[in-house]
Amino acid sequence: MGLLVQKYGGTSVGSPERIAAVAQRVSRAVANGDKIVVVVSAMSGETNRLVDLTNQFGGQPNEMHRDLVLATGEQVTVGLLCIALEKIGITAKGMLGWQVPVLTDNAHSKARIQNISGAHIEAVFEDHQVCVIAGFQGVTGQGDVATLGRGGSDTSAVAIAAAINADECQIYTDVDGVFTTDPRICENARLLNQVSFDEMLELSSSGAKVLQLRAVEYASKHNMPIRVLSSFSDSKGTLVEEREEMERPVVSGISSVDSEAKLTIRGVPDLPGIAAKILGPISDSGIDIDVIVQNISDENTTDFTFTVDKKDTSEAEKILQKTSESLGGGLIEVDDDIAKVSIVGRGMRGQSGIASKMFQSLADHEINILMITTSEIKISVVIKKDLMKKAVNALHDTFELDKNLDN
Repeated sequence: MGLLVQKYGGTSVGSPERIAAVAQRVSRAVANGDKIVVVVSAMSGETNRLVDLTNQFGGQPNEMHRDLVLATGEQVTVGLLCIALEKIGITAKGMLGWQVPVLTDNAHSKARIQNISGAHIEAVFEDHQVCVIAGFQGVTGQGDVATLGRGGSDTSAVAIAAAINADECQIYTDVDGVFTTDPRICENARLLNQVSFDEMLELSSSGAKVLQLRAVEYASKHNMPIRVLSSFSDSKGTLVEEREEMERPVVSGISSVDSEAKLTIRGVPDLPGIAAKILGPISDSGIDIDVIVQNISDENTTDFTFTVDKKDTSEAEKILQKTSESLGGGLIEVDDDIAKVSIVGRGMRGQSGIASKMFQSLADHEINILMITTSEIKISVVIKKDLMKKAVNALHDTFELDKNLDN
């Protein structure tokens, strides 16, 4: 007998028929003797519908009030799944975030979990076979409903699994697991049997959308194994956990993203602290900065380039224009016709020549590199957007990721 947390995303519960299919899957796990806690998202498209409703009155709505609206999406799914389970003879208890409770800070719409007590969840199994919990939501110390931001149900599931010392947190999605790269871009992409926390963190932070970054961070911190599975097939999925092996492939996966823009401020003074003066106001506005490059223009000035998410481009450009005026800088240039491609692998530690092999592969395929950034187990390049697919396929072939070397 095991204690499992199963999380089902929006597409997995997108219709009454899909919810009924989830109920059957949960029923099979119960039949195996497992204790099951299910964490659910809102039905696909429901959160967007609720967001649109909150925007009908003009202006920016109060985030606390918006959270009250958005949290109802998961509440509906909890109730429907409980009904579906009981129709097939499985007793279920539904719980919302405030009932668990999932305690959060006061940052409405992007709240962070501070504490979860597993006592109320464990008590459910005295009278019920399954506990169904609303993901994406919690409650502040003041008793107000708060949501965790897009993808927050993954984080909810991992945090709940850690709180009750579950054997595993299973994240059910619409894909079979974690692939060496996006199978929609590369037909030779291969399903990985296992990937480490730090590799998954790098993949998630650089474009892979299978798991939410905060969920992986939480799992790594609490050493909670995550298994990524499909609710549409019987694939064994991908296990994300900390596991030392004698040998690992040098590169485990390739991520890509084309939703960023590159901003450049030219001719700013080349003085100590100039990077902080440029990037500080951007960060203070809540905009995440990704790749950063500084180039010396002449002996007195420098050009400074960085990337942000496309949705933040306009705001970042306005802030950068003010900064340029205060520093006596020159032109502001914006390029949103870019993509970022990253290779990730724990085997890169202590291995020489990986970067040169990557760069040579791109050169052989006539792909020009605009920016480069590295970490201990990741190398990322910024290229032109229309070359992203070509670059991913070239690197996938170069590092032979179609071969089963991961275990």
